[in-house]
Amino acid sequence: MTRLTRDQWGPRAERHRTRAARWTSRRLERSLRGEKHPVEDFLFEYYNLSPGQLERWHPGLGTGLVDAPEYAGLGAYVTTGDVTTVDPARLDRRVRGLRWTRDLLQVTTAREPAFGCFGLHEWAMVHRSESVRHPQLSLRLGAEGTSRVVESHRIACSHVDAFRFFTPAARPLNAWPLQRADQLRREQPGCLHVTMDLYRIAFRMLPFIEATVVLDAFELAMEVRRTDMAASPYDVTGLGIEPIAIETGEGKAEYVRRQRDLTERAAPLRARLLGLCEDLLARAERAGAQA
Repeated sequence: MTRLTRDQWGPRAERHRTRAARWTSRRLERSLRGEKHPVEDFLFEYYNLSPGQLERWHPGLGTGLVDAPEYAGLGAYVTTGDVTTVDPARLDRRVRGLRWTRDLLQVTTAREPAFGCFGLHEWAMVHRSESVRHPQLSLRLGAEGTSRVVESHRIACSHVDAFRFFTPAARPLNAWPLQRADQLRREQPGCLHVTMDLYRIAFRMLPFIEATVVLDAFELAMEVRRTDMAASPYDVTGLGIEPIAIETGEGKAEYVRRQRDLTERAAPLRARLLGLCEDLLARAERAGAQA
């Protein structure tokens, strides 16, 4: 086990908190004012990790913190003498989820990325509907113009959790129906939502992994979300975002360019998360063999 004195781990925890505060402070300020931000709030609301949880640094399994009463009080930690560590006995409860996550990361990594969806999932979520997911934003082309774009394209969404928000009128227009059972079969690395989901995969491995990787995933997901909303049917100019007009040839080319860039940037993060997942499973198996 690696032992870190308070002089060693304290600055790491503070650097992590400061880095996260760039995002959490704005979220908390908006909450106090009763305001919503369709881009930045999405990661906190959809993925359901609180600002306080994002700010908290974890050393990961195998690192002990000396003089750490603030960690000793957390349920996932144990203290022996003056050293506090993540409780390795709790890892056994995560094995089933870790195995599924490993399988998902493996099949996604092995699959060729697809770049022909043009972000139409967001358009399909408002197609022929009287309500929209972000009522504080107007539709850039209006309701009828938005529906004409949807109906004039082949929708090729491969992400189950995006498809489940399609309107009833849009669901039959997708290239294939999607259910939860299809996730391992359909998930592919070119999908922007698959890249955003690396954030959820990362924080679900807490506190057994070092928390910096969670912030890495969060910050990449935030960039993805900006592209996601730029290509959406909403008018996002008021948020300081230049729309990507995917209904035009130029817009499609720009969307694919950004999609490829984000896919390339996600690859090393996905590989890192897969390695961490496999390491945790190996630790759990060794612990089971010794029991």
